[in-house]
Amino acid sequence: MLIKAVAGGGGRGMKRVDRREDLAAQIDLAISEAAAAFGDGRIYVERYVTIGRHVEVQIISDGETVLHAGERDCSVQRRYQKVVEEAPAPRLPHKLRSGLLDAAVRFARHIRYRSLGTVEFLVDVEREEFYFLEMNARIQVEHPVTEATTGLDLVELQIAIAEGRPLRIGQQDIRTSGHAIECRLNAEDPENNFMPSPGRITQAWFPSLPGLRVDTHMQPGAMIPPFYDSMVAKLIAWGETREEAIEVMRRALKVCQLDGVKTNARLHEAIMNDAEFQRGGVDTAYLAGLLSTVAEGEKGG
Repeated sequence: MLIKAVAGGGGRGMKRVDRREDLAAQIDLAISEAAAAFGDGRIYVERYVTIGRHVEVQIISDGETVLHAGERDCSVQRRYQKVVEEAPAPRLPHKLRSGLLDAAVRFARHIRYRSLGTVEFLVDVEREEFYFLEMNARIQVEHPVTEATTGLDLVELQIAIAEGRPLRIGQQDIRTSGHAIECRLNAEDPENNFMPSPGRITQAWFPSLPGLRVDTHMQPGAMIPPFYDSMVAKLIAWGETREEAIEVMRRALKVCQLDGVKTNARLHEAIMNDAEFQRGGVDTAYLAGLLSTVAEGEKGG
């Protein structure tokens, strides 16, 4: 379990307890530290999730009818930022998937939510349980994987709801097909601690492949400033199976060109080629482990 100070911030005032017999002493210590650091000795206790996955549910609601468009797995993250997303979530037990979808719909219905939104959950892999993280009251960067597997135009739906139009579809009309994966292409230097790589684009080319969608505004001469998010393109691959989607993405990453700046394209290639990712169901610690393995290999080489 994890003990946290109510007034604490970041990692301060947090204590991890693995043994029951250590709990009382750690609570006393956390209270005294919180009181000294924040002037407030109140604490709370929550379960510590050793192996967690980040899974989110796409909600569509006009304020009366609440629908879901399936779930997305966003567990491939670096420093809590999503790098790769896919739909549906691979190797997710049926009972857990059903519970996530139902909880998201009930939550949106309870607050009478109106618009598109994403209910995000932390999935405890070992216990096969899930916990609410947050709700993003907007369309998400990773929404194209849901569009690819459902055929819905989520942007159009969001605009229609904002204009006051009622939904003209029901849950039975939302059917999923195949598998989709999205890679966020960022202007950053993986060999220099992922430092931003601003500059002018000299070449921008993405292949035209069956099952591939590219969302980008990049073209030769475009300037990437240092002031904003470094994402410059999204590559979305769809296939009848997850294996086919991975293969489409591998082919796209191998030949796409974005010259003039450093990008994380090679990192995405490493992920798509990694046996653990290919098996599916990785947790949020996966990418840190992969980067550590790659770094150790380069030192050894």
